[in-house]
Amino acid sequence: MKLSDKKRLQIIDAAVDLFSNNGVDATSMDIVAKVAQVSKRTVYNHFATKELLFAAVLNHMLANVEGNEQLNFEPTITIDKQLIQIAQAEVRLLTSDAFLRIARMTFIQLLQDAQLAQTLNQQHIGCLGALPNFLAEACQHGLLSIDDLELAAKQFVYQLKSLIFYPLLYGIETPNQQRYDYLIEQTVELFLARYAAKTT
Repeated sequence: MKLSDKKRLQIIDAAVDLFSNNGVDATSMDIVAKVAQVSKRTVYNHFATKELLFAAVLNHMLANVEGNEQLNFEPTITIDKQLIQIAQAEVRLLTSDAFLRIARMTFIQLLQDAQLAQTLNQQHIGCLGALPNFLAEACQHGLLSIDDLELAAKQFVYQLKSLIFYPLLYGIETPNQQRYDYLIEQTVELFLARYAAKTT
């Protein structure tokens, strides 16, 4: 690794900790330089503004978050079991330290920067990006009946976010795997009550 690349990574690593622990607004480029053990000039050579540094930090953190796995519909497995597996993977992502760290770091910034919200929305972290195609295949096999695949996918994921992710993010609840398992089961039951194909 070139010295320039090494220093850039030092800056990003320092900013990750500072932004996560103190907030973006409360972190100056001077503090970043000090923690990264580089000169202030070096910081600005790599990142002309704190906004650019924040974008680099966010991209770095997102790249290290697992959750963009492929969803492959399996005709030999019942649809409820497949949806439970998808929900379990999504909950593991939503409750992971890495994902929560990103969420806490970006929360205030999202209120101030509408473009950031669009950028994060386009990342499709987790199952949301691939879920509509999975649901389409389940419909083709006669297991589900869905007119609006995008809406159904959001209903599935947002239910998990509302019941599990946001209470954890806001500190309203503490991690509880037994409760997660129950909420996953209830989410899948509710989803199938709405979208399971009617049998004659």
